[in-house]
Amino acid sequence: MNLIGYVPESISEGEGLRAVLFISGCRHACPGCFNPASWDFEAGVPFTEEVSARILRDIASNPLIDGLTLCGGDPFFSPEECTAFVESFRSHCQDKTVWAYTGFTFEALMRHPKRRELALLCDVIIDGRFVLELKDVSLPFRGSSNQRLIDVAETVCRGVITEYAL
Repeated sequence: MNLIGYVPESISEGEGLRAVLFISGCRHACPGCFNPASWDFEAGVPFTEEVSARILRDIASNPLIDGLTLCGGDPFFSPEECTAFVESFRSHCQDKTVWAYTGFTFEALMRHPKRRELALLCDVIIDGRFVLELKDVSLPFRGSSNQRLIDVAETVCRGVITEYAL
């Protein structure tokens, strides 16, 4: 897996102040995507143990950070590597949340074992492909009106898609 970007502090990719990882690789190729450079799985730098450890230390040492957000590309095209990182993040930063963006629907994630494992480690998933014809810049934390902010724990508990209440 490669990392095409890391933003130590952002207010754009989820509630509060968040550390954001941009994972390389996406096959959705949504027209109008804000980050087409991230589609290439070879873009960026290898996400080594050293890079992972440095980012974890960086996040853990910043008391202002509310959580981690996985962006892309699409992190769910690299579910095993992202799962390992999020598990490590959870053990180092137990009081922080995990958000993730994906072009897959939540339902599709649940049908794929490795993607499901990663999804269940997240607190909120912004799901669905970006649809240029449905672009709406007034929506918080998403680009088009078909995308949902899924409250993962509530969805699993209730057995029906439950959107995250902002």
